[in-house]
Amino acid sequence: QVQLVESGGGLVQPGGSLRLSCAASGSISSMWVMNWYRQVPGRQRELVASITKVRSTNYADAVKGRFTISRDNAKNTVYLQMNSLKPEDTAVYYCNAKGLAATIDYWGQGTQVTVSS
Repeated sequence: QVQLVESGGGLVQPGGSLRLSCAASGSISSMWVMNWYRQVPGRQRELVASITKVRSTNYADAVKGRFTISRDNAKNTVYLQMNSLKPEDTAVYYCNAKGLAATIDYWGQGTQVTVSS
């Protein structure tokens, strides 16, 4: 069992930046993919960004060019650098780790990001 703890959320003005961190209690080097999701009340959780074990990345269209996902296996940490933030980026952001087996699917508790003037 791996526990994930997100940090770095907060209140930021439109156009500002935040960096989210996801610290794992165990090794993430064997995790096939690390993901960042976000959720707004009343809406489905949506995938924001992914990074695979071989560091292939993928982004939702809404964040392409503004967000960057990275992973530091030595620190067992995944990051989400968010630039040019918009009010519509306001959500709870969740870290997710998936292994090749379907049973390996871990979630953090989430961190609130609010973009508002």
